[in-house]
Amino acid sequence: MGLVGIALTLGPILYLIIGGFRSQQNLATNPTGLPDPWMWSNYIDILKEGTFWRQALNSLVVALGTTVGVVLFGTMAAYPLARYRFAGREFIYLIFVTGLMFPLTVAVLPLYFMIRGLGLTGSLWGLIVPQIAFALPITVIIMRPFLKAIPNELEEAAFVDGVTRVGFFWRIVLPLAGPGMVTVGVLAFIGSWNAYLLPLLLLTGPQEGMTLPLGVTAFQGAHASSTTLIMAYTSLSMIPALIFFLLLERRIVDGLTGAVKG
Repeated sequence: MGLVGIALTLGPILYLIIGGFRSQQNLATNPTGLPDPWMWSNYIDILKEGTFWRQALNSLVVALGTTVGVVLFGTMAAYPLARYRFAGREFIYLIFVTGLMFPLTVAVLPLYFMIRGLGLTGSLWGLIVPQIAFALPITVIIMRPFLKAIPNELEEAAFVDGVTRVGFFWRIVLPLAGPGMVTVGVLAFIGSWNAYLLPLLLLTGPQEGMTLPLGVTAFQGAHASSTTLIMAYTSLSMIPALIFFLLLERRIVDGLTGAVKG
């Protein structure tokens, strides 16, 4: 069953990548066989286009900006909810939990007017800020157990040594919460890289200002008759996020395991 699951997961991805090496005729006559001949030019032609690299840079800037914001603000929001007792603590945490049940599609229209009112439509910042906000609930839920598990004795010893609460957070809490921060960071990066609805709404303008998911759609419209080129473009757009996930997959599992134990 495990092999069947792996085949069902990786099969479509491999077919898409290999399909990018086909010619249109080969795809029509032998769709399940290997390419004959291998059309390396499909990928090379796309990589020669400046638009592709500009969209890849936009996706990278948005994904990195979102990841840094989510990790930083998510950890800062989870810290008092995990370490301090105050009136309304559980209610505030409940608000974050409720955020998981708030679909993006419900907020799209008012969010668009808000971003437009700030003059950020068509700007990468106008995309980064709401993506950080929508990723905060799951970040707080994952980070809270990590921060709660830090021994109180460690905090008391730090205070005796003259460390302030802010210093304790930056110098001791952040290094200890590393596994959880890596987990939420990877999830935020991949979620941002693959995001489509928000970029479609906010990144209006020329193709050079789009992210890669939007670029794939625009490329499909311009090359509707060339399926193999579309497969090559789609493969190239998803490979960075796929590599990033595979490299840090173990960290994600370790982080989620720690959150459950906490």
